[in-house]
Amino acid sequence: MKNNLKRLIAQNKEEEKAYAARRQAEIDNPKTGDKRRDFLKKTALGGIALSSFMGYSFEDTVAETTAKVNRSSSPSELKITDMRYALTKVMGGTAIIRIDTNQGIYGLGEVRDAADVRYALMLKARILGQNPCNVEKIFKSIKQFGGPSRQAGGVCAVEMALWDLCGKAYNVPAWQLLGGRYRDKIRLYADTPEASSPEEQQRLINFRVKEQGYTWLKMDVSIGELKGIPDTVVNGKFWEDNKGNLNQWGDQRNYMSYGNTAHPFTQIQITEKGLEHLQQVVENVRNMVGYEIPISTDHYGHFDLNNGIRLAKALDKYRLAWFEDMIPWQHTEQWRTISDAIETPTTTGEDIHYLENFKPLIHNRSVDIVHPDLASSGGLLETKRIADYAEEFGIAMAMHQAGTPVSFMANVHCAAATQNFLALEHHSVDLPWWEDLVKMTGKEKMIDKGFSPVPLDSPGLGIELNMDVIKAHMDPRDKSFFAPTDEWNELRSHDRTYS
Repeated sequence: MKNNLKRLIAQNKEEEKAYAARRQAEIDNPKTGDKRRDFLKKTALGGIALSSFMGYSFEDTVAETTAKVNRSSSPSELKITDMRYALTKVMGGTAIIRIDTNQGIYGLGEVRDAADVRYALMLKARILGQNPCNVEKIFKSIKQFGGPSRQAGGVCAVEMALWDLCGKAYNVPAWQLLGGRYRDKIRLYADTPEASSPEEQQRLINFRVKEQGYTWLKMDVSIGELKGIPDTVVNGKFWEDNKGNLNQWGDQRNYMSYGNTAHPFTQIQITEKGLEHLQQVVENVRNMVGYEIPISTDHYGHFDLNNGIRLAKALDKYRLAWFEDMIPWQHTEQWRTISDAIETPTTTGEDIHYLENFKPLIHNRSVDIVHPDLASSGGLLETKRIADYAEEFGIAMAMHQAGTPVSFMANVHCAAATQNFLALEHHSVDLPWWEDLVKMTGKEKMIDKGFSPVPLDSPGLGIELNMDVIKAHMDPRDKSFFAPTDEWNELRSHDRTYS
């Protein structure tokens, strides 16, 4: 018996050696395709060799041969145990949250740019102990705590982190959990800030198009460009701040300031001279860019739909990709009036939360393109639902994004799973450290020549935090850096919304 076992072990060793040699030869063969080569590498012999029976118990042999195996989690037994955060200085303060579990895996989410991280922390007590893979169930239980714009930041941050966790638990990319992908790379549009001179504008454009490879740009066409030019704006002086600016992001604590007064209520008008000047601004940029590259526009200022229509008609001939947020998103009928009056496509949506609030715009065909910000619109699944619903009405979707790589990658997965997607905003092209805030867990780059390759084999969002870089770019107001948040553990209210 002993001699037979030794002979069997020796035979097994020779067979393993021959099989390994054949596999390695196929891997080394230049004619072997990349997918086949990856398969061979990933499925190398990992069984229990018969030789291991000599001197080991069966249990010891199993432990020895699987010591370096990356075990999958047990998704049905996952429980949320903690939520912590770090406040980065991206866009004036953008928080990354981390949701931990009892199995050591965690999920990453992001509270929307310039939103208060406490929008997320208040949800901690409501999700502790729950299985993070029940994403929709948890989302429905917390969505009542989200509102327009930044107020939905906490709900969306949690939703992002849950999909990251779920993908890691099942070892699949987030896009796979959303139903699969339509594309292997995501087209990006680069936000191009206002410049102090035509030369500076040309430099910014060249950097984006020639050096970075972007195929879609966006620019501001603001009445701020008319500052100091007489007879270009009616009723502007009344609204100027102490620096003579019509500042759309002015004193947030002054409820009656220009920045806090909705567009229909300023009675600011643009004169013909003002329209001619703004027309020249757009013409200069179009001449720099050419007509092959789409140019979207945004941040016009606070004036009513009549002046919005006048401005759009003056710029129609430049075939701009869209006019964005000309008036507040809530004015559905006014949006329809604008869209019917002009040739250039219209879009809004970065401040709209959840599908139910997009429906009036979509039903009424008030805009040509919906433009959700995933960090406000409800996260990955809700944003896909918004896109799918818009698609039924022949409306496309572009995606607003101005945060860290965490929300950026959440958008990439959602865009991959959405058919009527156009382009995703990248707002931090000029920050050299921005991409380094995270590390990609797969072989794909985050951004490659104006596109974002879809992670094909990385679980969850496909990223891990680069702690040293995050520490180097923390918001000075809060240096806590993933410190304990035990003060948010206790649930102190009854949240049911009906009696």
